[in-house]
Formats: sequence, structure tokens, C-alpha cells
Amino acid sequence: MTFTHECGHIVGGMACGATLTDFDLVPWRMPYSLHSPDPHPLVTLWAGPLLGVAVPLIAASIIRKRWAWFIADFCVIANGGYLALAWLSGDRFLDTPRLLAAGAYPASIVVYCILTIGAGYVWFRSDCIYYLAPTTKSGEPSDATESR
Repeated sequence: MTFTHECGHIVGGMACGATLTDFDLVPWRMPYSLHSPDPHPLVTLWAGPLLGVAVPLIAASIIRKRWAWFIADFCVIANGGYLALAWLSGDRFLDTPRLLAAGAYPASIVVYCILTIGAGYVWFRSDCIYYLAPTTKSGEPSDATESR
């Protein structure tokens, strides 16, 4: 989730002419990317959560395996949860306060969070039930149904 999200910021910045000054994508630290100057910070900032959801969903639809949907569904709920929790924390270095400072409409963030957390919860819950349900002798979950 953090990799595709942060790569989204990098791609968004490149697309709108921002200069990438520093970044870190190492998985055991909090990833970040810094752009300066950034002529269109809203594009750079929104590209993270949008591509952080779109890339895994597109990959899962191409791969067409249950494990790929599990990862994609986690990315959907995690991106929405991140924006919601970043808003609550108010930490000025996190995406939501930066989106608001750059002029994003609060309603757009609320809609994004409702859609991603809502859909992500339903899809990821289904995935968890599938993978954590008791199995039959054939190795399949006892009442498994494909969600997609």
C-alpha cells in the first residue's frame, strides 16, 4: 500500500512539473517524497491515494487471482483509512492536512474516505473470511464463494 501510494505522489509530481528533491520507499521506514518547487501540489498530493488504489485494483483485475484481490482490497481500505486518520491526527506532514492546506475541498476527502473505507471494508472482510475460514478435506474453505 505504501509503495503504490508514494509512487503515486512521485508520478503525480512528475506529471505536473514538480521537481522531486528527495524520496524514500524503503518498506521498513515511513515512505515519503518531497517536491520543490511543486506548481500543482493538489495533483501531486491526490495522485498518491488515487494511484495507491487504482494500481493494485488494475493489477488484480489483470492477474485474476484471489491473492491479488486480497492485496488490492487491503490497499483500498488502507488508503482511505490513512487519509481519515491523518485528518484526525492533524500532523502537518501527513497527506490530509497537506491536502487541506493546498486547497482541497474537505468534502472531496470525506467522499474519498467513505468510498474507499466502505468498499474496502466489504471486499477485504470477504477476503479475510475466505482465507481464515475453516477448510474442508480438499483444502478449500468450507463455504467459500468467489467475491469477484
